[in-house]
Amino acid sequence: MGQTVWVKKAALTETQIHDDILPAIGDGEVRLKIESFSVTANNVTYAVIGDLFGYWNFFPAEGDFGVVPMWGHAIVEESRHPEIAVGERVYGYLPMGTHLDVLPGKISSGGFTDMAAHRQPMSPIYNQYSRLADDPEHDPAKEAERMLFGPLFKTGFLIEAMFRREGWYGAQNLIMTSASSKTAMGLASVAKDSSPAITRIGLTSAGNVAFVERTGLYDHVLAYDDIGQIAAQPSVSVDFAGNSDVLRAIHAHLGDRLEYSCLVGATHVDARGSALGAGSDTAGPKPVLFFAPDHAVATVQELGPKGFGEAVGRSWASFLKAVDDVVEIDERHGLDAAAAAFVEALQGKADPQKGIVISF
Repeated sequence: MGQTVWVKKAALTETQIHDDILPAIGDGEVRLKIESFSVTANNVTYAVIGDLFGYWNFFPAEGDFGVVPMWGHAIVEESRHPEIAVGERVYGYLPMGTHLDVLPGKISSGGFTDMAAHRQPMSPIYNQYSRLADDPEHDPAKEAERMLFGPLFKTGFLIEAMFRREGWYGAQNLIMTSASSKTAMGLASVAKDSSPAITRIGLTSAGNVAFVERTGLYDHVLAYDDIGQIAAQPSVSVDFAGNSDVLRAIHAHLGDRLEYSCLVGATHVDARGSALGAGSDTAGPKPVLFFAPDHAVATVQELGPKGFGEAVGRSWASFLKAVDDVVEIDERHGLDAAAAAFVEALQGKADPQKGIVISF
């Protein structure tokens, strides 16, 4: 018997623990027993835009309910595939639950892809699993950090790569909302290393200003009420908060000096407004929603697979040094704790100074 957290799609704070009858696996299939995963604002985004980008389709539930995807570690509990051994550990995209059955294909020493039919219409980036025994990104001492920061950091890496390809649209400033979020910190870190001429401006709630300043990743940190202090210079903005009032204030203040407005995720769910951002009456450029898998393809084409992996690795190592001891690991146990942590993140109650990891 397994269990999964089901979330009501139309009322995301409503969750239930669903008992799963685990059927016998078929030839070529593998059953993963989930060991751990993180709960972050990233998971909130998967739920908020689940219908728009198909995130509910990875781990289907029934009726009005869905299963929120997580990033984490699992161990092979049962295998009917000759190349995958019981006891092997993997890292990848998992349901908020205890088990996942996969159909491994495109197998290498470092990973495999789940070839389950229902997952093929979605981006392949989410269907790939790393085999930890031969995974250059795996550090046994940093498993919690990888779950918490890894996917979010890579999103930040891809945003910086997009802007750099476009010459930063002629901007001098990079403005980031929700600067305490892990994705914003990832972007700030990559920009600091790869585009040092760009001034990094972090916006956050008044209560988080001191924490964000302590990260050392931003040139300037301002509370949302102080948006008017931003210099009227050519700028690009990246909105991680999804708060339409904040985004509208940035647009209104900078107007035509805002060269590009990028939308990523939605941490302020109740205020996300139209299309996770500002409405049609907003000054300046029309906000553009960032979809990481598309930009991953473009960046890999630009750098080549080997160059891409090396660039990510260098930036990741630098980022881990920057956030060492900045974020405390908050380890919790079981699916009840996972459901509660998801609702905390959804309601904006999660402490940015802590990273929640669920273990079993």
